Amino acid sequence: IPEVKFVTAHGRMSASQLEDVMSAFYDGAYDVLLSTTIIESGLDIPNANTLIVHRSDRFGLSQLYQLRGRIGRSKTRAYAYFTLPPKHIPTEAADKRLKVLQSLDRLGAGFSLASHDLDLRGAGNLLGEEQSGHIREVGFELYNQMLEEALATARSGAAGELEAGDQGWSPQINLGAAVLIPEHYVADLSVRLGLYRRLAYLQDVEEINSFAAELIDRFGVLPQEVENLLAIIGIKRMCRVANVEKVDAGPGGASVVFRNDAFANPGGLVKFINDNSGSAKLRPDHKLVYQRSWDEAEDRLKGVDYLVRQLAKLAQSTPAGS
Repeated sequence: IPEVKFVTAHGRMSASQLEDVMSAFYDGAYDVLLSTTIIESGLDIPNANTLIVHRSDRFGLSQLYQLRGRIGRSKTRAYAYFTLPPKHIPTEAADKRLKVLQSLDRLGAGFSLASHDLDLRGAGNLLGEEQSGHIREVGFELYNQMLEEALATARSGAAGELEAGDQGWSPQINLGAAVLIPEHYVADLSVRLGLYRRLAYLQDVEEINSFAAELIDRFGVLPQEVENLLAIIGIKRMCRVANVEKVDAGPGGASVVFRNDAFANPGGLVKFINDNSGSAKLRPDHKLVYQRSWDEAEDRLKGVDYLVRQLAKLAQSTPAGS
């Protein structure tokens, strides 16, 4: 459409550039603003009457609601289009989010949104990475996780023995690496907390990569602490598959604790130990020891990722004779 004037806005632009772009769009110098999610809050342009969201299935419910709120801020009728690729079937969770959003068309929708969001995601837990040292920034999410774990322990009389808590356990990963979203990268505390909450619900590699791409787009190149954080999330997902409850890693290698001392494929684990004779062994207390030279935190991240990935593959394979 040659007669339409476009302008772009994204997180890699300087504050002055963004201000110039938004001012020009507000004044009507441009017809279309092509933007990342940087516009999801704080934008008030009364004459903006149409919103088109690309790949809306990749956004959270609160994000979609915030984006929709960028239009219809005057008496002019507004339209919001949430698009999907042709023939693309969204996940069940994404489909629910879009249907909930479609139903929020009345006064008081903000409260309904919070209720639906809680129903879809649950109260949840965050990451609980002890080495990050930033508990005070985590807020309710971590508090909720700690409360649930304490209640489970009290009810069972011993940690880890309550069957009803099996779905909520979270692997502990201790690598001696900085794991956080630093203040110099995302200055606003509320934004950091929102990002932490979203991190807690990432389900697979695709979602982790998509989240990383969004961070780069909004805030710039990922600092090492954030790269470590994303790597830890991927490792924790594989730990759950392999029933690994805890991993401690240092310059001399790693030790692995299996939840309830159980592994889905004992024969496969024995073969793994034999194939890595001299570096892998199972101690009498059922702890797997993996000896390696990992002087740097980066080496430990890569090494533990490889180790847990192998254990997850073994756990998912069918034991011989079953």
